[in-house]
Amino acid sequence: MSTGVSAAAPGKPVAPSQGRGVRGPRSRQEQFEGLGLLVAITAVMWIVEVINTLDSNGLDSDGIVARNVDRFWGILTSPFIHASFAHLTDNTIPFLFLGAIVALKGAVRLGIVTAFIIAIGGLGTWLIAPGGTSTIGASGVVFGYAGYLLARGFFDRSLWELLVGVVVGVLWGGALIASLVPQHGISWQAHACGGVAGVLVAWRLSEHDKRSRNHPRPPTPGLDPTHLPPAIPR
Repeated sequence: MSTGVSAAAPGKPVAPSQGRGVRGPRSRQEQFEGLGLLVAITAVMWIVEVINTLDSNGLDSDGIVARNVDRFWGILTSPFIHASFAHLTDNTIPFLFLGAIVALKGAVRLGIVTAFIIAIGGLGTWLIAPGGTSTIGASGVVFGYAGYLLARGFFDRSLWELLVGVVVGVLWGGALIASLVPQHGISWQAHACGGVAGVLVAWRLSEHDKRSRNHPRPPTPGLDPTHLPPAIPR
């Protein structure tokens, strides 16, 4: 009679149990979490616009006010505030389309990319936008997503990601370039800074991913079924 974990017969390796061992392809769960975070961010934008409309657009002044230290916090609020529902709708469509591609890498990746673009793109806008204006809207983040997707394949040297970048360029390239042309009421500074931030975060994450591939973490002791001790007969 024996107790505990039974050992495999001599010469027969034990197959790893499902969900253990070496990490496989990105799970559906991670993708669902990424898409869920994207939907949550979008929902916040729409809720804020409802509040803004009820407040007679009183939140419009809470965007990025260039070189105003007292209003530096506007970098964080700017992407969630829009001038109208039409403005929000125009930004929501590309935000969801481009953001969904980023979100397929998981909620953590989407969160890092979005936060980096908001912070670095917003800082650039705060530095170079015209004084005395309040820059609002998620278009800077949209440009950041586009820059990230266009540059990711180049930095990762991935044919699939290069193809994704080409598709993004074909579908949105013309509109994105046109939005960089100075126009009244449109912040080309936010678009340009968001795009640059997207390229920068693609580069930084690519370097991080390369280091992770070259120096993988060792498996956690005790989780590999092939190394479980045999049971001792009693």
